[in-house]
Amino acid sequence: MKKSQSGFTLVEIAIVLVIIGLLLGGVLKGQEMIENAKIKQVKNDLNGIMAAHYAYKDRYNAISGDDVNAATRGWVGATAGNGSGIVAAANAWTACGIATANEACYYWRDFRHAGLITGQLNNADPTNAYGGAFRVTQSTGATTGAPAGFLVCSGNLPGKAAGAIDSAFDDGVPGTGNVRGVAVAGNGTPYAAAAAGYNETLTYTVCKLL
Repeated sequence: MKKSQSGFTLVEIAIVLVIIGLLLGGVLKGQEMIENAKIKQVKNDLNGIMAAHYAYKDRYNAISGDDVNAATRGWVGATAGNGSGIVAAANAWTACGIATANEACYYWRDFRHAGLITGQLNNADPTNAYGGAFRVTQSTGATTGAPAGFLVCSGNLPGKAAGAIDSAFDDGVPGTGNVRGVAVAGNGTPYAAAAAGYNETLTYTVCKLL
């Protein structure tokens, strides 16, 4: 008697390959959608911080963090700024913990007390969709990575996100305009030379003039 040999037909193999292709395509499309959602969230957060900055100035005639009256409004734990018109020292880059005593950190707490941003009532830096920090700094324009003026910065941004954010608000070029990008790990300082272009294999801190 002859033994019959079982196996997959070419049609069955083709169907399996099609299914695998569809699954891979779905995974890649899903990853792209997640990435685009993160980029959009960072853009929205930057817009929200800008809106909060000007709303605070309009409401209290002061800059958040530098506000001399912050401690007299019944805001428990708030600390008065010195009213100099500058938040913290020029060209400072301060990492803000929950109780860091610095005007750049009071900036976030004053916003939270005023109900202009969400979060616990402390001095800690808000975080972006990539786990990086939002920070503020007063630049003299001494370095190309930080144009002169009051800046809000976002760290730990992949190159693709950094380029998209720069293009959304400015010219898409790291070293020119009102948005600048420095290739640096984590939440590194923008006080360095701006990048020549946004390399998608690197991480950036991107700063925008307010």
